[in-house]
Amino acid sequence: MSPAIKQIIERVASWPEEDQEELAEIAREIEARRSGVYKATPDELRALDEAERSGIATDEEVEAAFRSFRRR
Repeated sequence: MSPAIKQIIERVASWPEEDQEELAEIAREIEARRSGVYKATPDELRALDEAERSGIATDEEVEAAFRSFRRR
């Protein structure tokens, strides 16, 4: 791990939780880009489930969103 990353990680512990979550999301996006696999967060999965239940999105749109998560 680079020294710059080590220093940032040490400071992250003092950040507000929402900022820590934002950093985690950015890190997940980088990891997905490198590995070709994106794992949807529980919040993303809940949003898709809610869209499907509420009728906001069609079954096809929800399935397309799930497929896009797998490709990230």
